[in-house]
Formats: sequence, C-alpha cells, structure tokens
Amino acid sequence: MDCSVEESEIRRALEPIVGIRSLSFQLRARTLGIDAPLEVLPAALDAIRKAGFDPQAVPAQAKVDAQGGGVHTDADGHDHEIGGGIGRMALALAFAVAAEATSFLAPETLPWKVAGMAVAAVAIWLAGLDVYKKGMAALLRGKLNINALMAVAVTGAFAIGEWPEAAMVMALYGIAELIEARAVDRARNAIKGLLELAPETALIQTVDGSWVETPVAEVPLEAVVRIRPGERFALDGIIVRGNSAVNQAPVTGESIPVDKAPGDQVFAGTINETGELEFRVTAAASNTTLARIIAAVEQAQGTRAPTQRFVDKFASIYTPTVFLIAVVVAIAAPFLLDLTWPQALYKALVLLVIACPCALVISTPVTVVSGLAAAARRGMLIKGGIYLESARLLKAVAFDKTGTVTEGKPKLVDWKTWGDADQGQAHQLAASLAARSDHPVSKAIAAGLDGERLPVEDFVALPGRGVEATIQGRKLLLCNHRLVHERGLCGPELEALLKSHEEQGRTVTLLAEADRVLALFAVADTIRETSRQAIVDLKALGVVPVMLTGDNAATAKAIAADAGIPDARGDLLPEDKLEAIKEMQKRYGATGMAGDGINDAPALAQSDIGFAMGGAGTDTAMESADVVIMNDNLQRVAETVRLSRRTHAILWQNIVLALGIKGVFFVLAVFGSATMWMAVFADMGASLLVVANGLRLLRGAPLPAASAGASKHPAGDHGHAH
Repeated sequence: MDCSVEESEIRRALEPIVGIRSLSFQLRARTLGIDAPLEVLPAALDAIRKAGFDPQAVPAQAKVDAQGGGVHTDADGHDHEIGGGIGRMALALAFAVAAEATSFLAPETLPWKVAGMAVAAVAIWLAGLDVYKKGMAALLRGKLNINALMAVAVTGAFAIGEWPEAAMVMALYGIAELIEARAVDRARNAIKGLLELAPETALIQTVDGSWVETPVAEVPLEAVVRIRPGERFALDGIIVRGNSAVNQAPVTGESIPVDKAPGDQVFAGTINETGELEFRVTAAASNTTLARIIAAVEQAQGTRAPTQRFVDKFASIYTPTVFLIAVVVAIAAPFLLDLTWPQALYKALVLLVIACPCALVISTPVTVVSGLAAAARRGMLIKGGIYLESARLLKAVAFDKTGTVTEGKPKLVDWKTWGDADQGQAHQLAASLAARSDHPVSKAIAAGLDGERLPVEDFVALPGRGVEATIQGRKLLLCNHRLVHERGLCGPELEALLKSHEEQGRTVTLLAEADRVLALFAVADTIRETSRQAIVDLKALGVVPVMLTGDNAATAKAIAADAGIPDARGDLLPEDKLEAIKEMQKRYGATGMAGDGINDAPALAQSDIGFAMGGAGTDTAMESADVVIMNDNLQRVAETVRLSRRTHAILWQNIVLALGIKGVFFVLAVFGSATMWMAVFADMGASLLVVANGLRLLRGAPLPAASAGASKHPAGDHGHAH
C-alpha cells in the first residue's frame, strides 16, 4: 500500500463486508488496522488479496518500528523503504534509452527489431512488474485504477509496434512514482520529527544514590531523572531539584523558554536550556504528553477529510468515463477523424494514461496531513481532517472565563491603607495573617506581599468570613466585606470603594481591628496576556467572540470588557452553557467552544468545533475536544481558523490544477498530437505539482533543536519509539 489511491482501493474492497466497524490506515508505516470481530478477519484479508495486495501480519517489533518512524518490514522481509527501488528504476531507464537508440539507429532488420523489442521488454519488466500485478488484479475485478490503465496502455503500445515508447513511458512512470512517493513521504513523516524529539535513554537515580543510563521504556514511574543543560527531557515529570529555563516549543508551541522550579511540570521532548534539573517521572514512555500527541495526530492522519471523500467519489466516476471515451475514440476515430486503426488505437492509449486519477486523488490527503502536522508543531492538536476543514466555517466562538480567558489563579492586583493606618505596618500584618491561611484568596495576598512575617497567636478561622488572630498584642481580622459590614465598620466612602472593586470582578479582603479598617486588598483572576490579542485576531477574521461563565454577571462583564468581548453571559450552569451554544448556532451559524474540557464538556460536545485549553495535555482535554491547544494560548483559536482557510484554498487549488492539466492534454490527445510521453509527464507533473503545493502548509513550523554537543543522547540521533 504505497499511496492514497491504493488506500481508496482497499477501502472500496472492504466496504461490502459486514461487521467491520472501522479502518485505521497509517500510510507512513504502510499498515492497516481493522476493527472487527475475529470471525470477519478471513473475509477481510481475502478481499484485500483480491484487490491485488498481499496482507501480512505486522510483528510486534515492526509495530514499534512503524510507530517510531523506522523502516517497516513485513513478515516476508520485504523492505518498503523507497530507496530500495531507485537502482531498479535507473536500470529500467537505461534499458528504455537503449530501446529508443536501437529503434532510431539500428537497421530495420528482423534481428535488430527483435533485439530492440527484447530490450524494451526488459525495461518494462524492471519498471512495471508491480504495476502489471496490481493492474491485472484490478482488471479481473472490473476496476479501472492507475495500475490497470498503465498496464493496458503500455501493453497496447507494445502490441501496435510502439515498443520503444512503451518502454520509456513505463520507466518514466516508475521514476516519477518514486519522486512523488518521496514528496508524499515528507508529508506522511512530517510528524515523525516529533517522535525524534525525546531521547531513547534517561539518567536515573538508583536505590544506592548512583546514576545509571537506562532505556526510557524501562524507567519506572516515580523514578528520579537528572537532565543537564542542553539536553532534552526523555519523559514527563515534576521537578524536585534545580531551577532552569525550558524550551517547550516542541509540545506547546511557545517561542519563549519558560522558567521552571521545584514543583513545576516538564514534558518529554522539551529542552533544558540553562541549569541542571532532577525530576520525578509521572508518565510511562508510552503515555507521555508527546506520545499522546503523536498518537492523536497519527489517528487523525488515518481519517478522511470531507474533500477527500468527495474526490474519491468523483475519481470513481471520472476514470471509467474517460476509459469509455478512449474506447469510443479507438472505434470511431478511423471513421470521424480519417485515422488509421493503429493511429486511433494509439490516441486511445494516450487517453488511458491521461485518465489516471492519481494527481486528483493524492491532492487532498497530502494537503490535509501537512496541515495537521503544521498545527501540531505550533501546539495545536487537531483531531482529524474534518475539523481542519470545518474550522474555516466558524462564525462565532464561545469562551469559558476561568482558566481560558483568564489564568485561573487569583492574584493580588491592588491594595491600599485606609484612614491613618501606617502602610508598612499594614503590609506586614496582612502578610503575616494571610500566610497562616490556606484559603486561595489569602494565598494570593501572601504571595503578593513580600517581607518578614511576624509571629501570629490565637489564630482562628471564621468560616465564610475570614480569619482572626493576635499579632504583637493586637487583635486583628483579615476578612471579607460581609464581616466588616456586620461589625459596623463600613462607612459610605468605604462602601463605594468596595463596590467599585467588586464591579471590576475583584474579591476584596480587609485588614481590620475591633474599631477600624486598616487596609483593603483586591484579588482577581487576571486575564491571560494573550487573550486580548486573541479576541482582536478573531474579530479580524469575522468571528464573533462570546463569553459563557458560571461566575457572577458583574465579574463576567468586567473580564469580558477587559478582553474586548462584547457579549458576556454569567451565572451559567453546564446545561445553561449547552443551551447558549445551541442559541448561538441558530443565531450565527457554525459555533466553536473554548474551555477547559471538564466543566464545559456538554458545551464542547454541542459546538461544531471544541477547543480545549489542554494545560499541556490533560487526559480529559485530549478526549473531549476536537482541537487541543497545548499551551493555553487563545491566539491558537484564530490560527486554527486561518490554517483551515489556507488548507481549504490549497485543496481546491490542487483539484483545479489536477483537472485543468488533465483537460488540456485530453483535448490535445483527441484533436492534436499528444504522445504517451506527454501524457505521462502531464499526469506525474500534475501529481508532483499538487504534492508540492500541499507541502507549502509545512512552511513556518520548524522544530527546535537541542544545543549542539550538549547532550550524550540527543533525540536527533535516534528514531526509535518510546
């Protein structure tokens, strides 16, 4: 199974078999997974054999090699690597040139003619043996694929005495197929670069405290791994010692290194930039974030996009139609165009070569796979071609607030003393009290106030109100608006200030004594740095942004106004968000939903395309969304829409190119002087053109490299799976 054309043939061969639930094609590895009961398998294998293919069970090690991007070898030892056919094709071309030379230079005597035909036959055999095998199998089943068309055309040309041309056509076809396959493999293997990001060994700490280089597949959970500056992380984990900047671009698409300290998460395939780190392993090699990204993209590559399904259906009608026209030309041309029978037959054979649907069929998968790979390299995990194509249709996108538009972590954003309280003293008292509480708001205050902490005595938590304690003999409260109001400490001026903060979506905490307020501290869930630009980008694309949140309406409106979102809806339960998505779909059309993949699951499922803020790939986000944004950067939503529009444009450029070139040479073949050589160049030229056009999507998405010479086991030296 070498290309998308043959994938389509296998699909059609298996369609009539009852019991097959799904097919999973991996063109890069040349494998097919069949989801069906065991009793169905013999019938499926028989259908594949009748289609002209020889199915072989993939051994366990070959499965690993296939996943890891290595050379896939069948049980019969057949090497599918493209390079294996280059020598044979070069030899075929040499024999074809010899046949042409014999025809042109040798005397027109029987021995020389026989010798020339023999040389031509050898060229055809070297270049076209596989073509003939598959072509005959297709003809026996009444199918007109590229192999059948080429087999008939070359055989017919040889039979009418055009043996030098038949040999050259088959040799050129074989070489062009190799060139095309190399180009297509670039798209198939675009994701292979991700596989090579993680090293195959890790330096782990043993029971006695020594460090041992160990294959990643053998590293247990909870093991401690050391990584030096410049090396790549082999596994996911939590840092236990050291500080460093980490380049996370391979997984999240972030261009700027992220500072990491003990307690922070790290991912396989990312690059340690500065300091030495030790981390505790949290995921097996087969279940790292990187491994799941690769698995998801591989699965996405195995699905067919809407345009691909359309093209396959069109090709199944187009090819028999042109074949029928060729038959009509062969029969009618001597009467209508005053041609001899050999001339008419030659024109018909040229039409058969032109009828090849290869360029048309291959135009879609190479473009879709390139788009999926380009997205993955930018930190956007798109679950299939259908979502890559559909994103361009989005008219509106709904955003959850907490953890999507905002950071999801409260921060101290403002504070001031009240009355005649001393600023430095209020700062120290509040920081000391907040440090004793485990409430998220108190933690945010403590994190935002540095300095020395004072001893705290008689600390008491007041549920729903705050905390009370004694510091240096002073009885103090760190409490909310409600408790201050209950104690009668709120005057009109303070009430107005508190209301102002609350209208901005802030939570206000007050430091107070028994008879007065000393200071107030405003804590808020701050907007992500990228959210404002993300909304600007979406509006520029004509997509309407809407905020849907379970938070109160005042907070929702304040955050939405800051982000530039005109429509904010608060106090929504999960089922309310679901109904809001339905309403938006009726009002605007195709609607996306961006959320955390957990509380927003109903809305994500209802939306036309669900975007999950992956938090670098949680399991829930991976499973619930159509697109996972690995670094939680909302700008990736607009990027997905732009990529979708570009992919759609290239898809239709390719379809027009393929059909346009075919149309021009079709007219030349019937009414002009097109030769079989020209037909082959037209067909394969169109194929290479659409492949190159599709590969343009891979531009601008380079994979970062680890520092040269910094690692003992850089990923680039290996291509093995985890």
